[in-house]
Amino acid sequence: MGGLYMNEVHKHNHENTKAVINRLSRAIGHLESVKKMVEDGRDCSEVLIQIAAVKSAVNNIGKIILQDHINNCVVNAVETGDKKVIEDLNKAIEQFIK
Repeated sequence: MGGLYMNEVHKHNHENTKAVINRLSRAIGHLESVKKMVEDGRDCSEVLIQIAAVKSAVNNIGKIILQDHINNCVVNAVETGDKKVIEDLNKAIEQFIK
């Protein structure tokens, strides 16, 4: 989540929070397995395939968080006229799609 959320602490409990946490735990476990593959000297092609799978999992987690944010925070911000939420979202999207 990087710099955007380090300075400001906002409590966000959305409908997908539990699913995101579960997916993060699986991605962390998968990445630990990839680390073990490297430590064990496994074939580079196998390692690269597994890294691609981890990247895909992390991207999918990001999509869930983004959808949740749009459906909750952004909708609320539009209703209340809070332009900072939209500005913050634009910055986050820029970082996410780099």
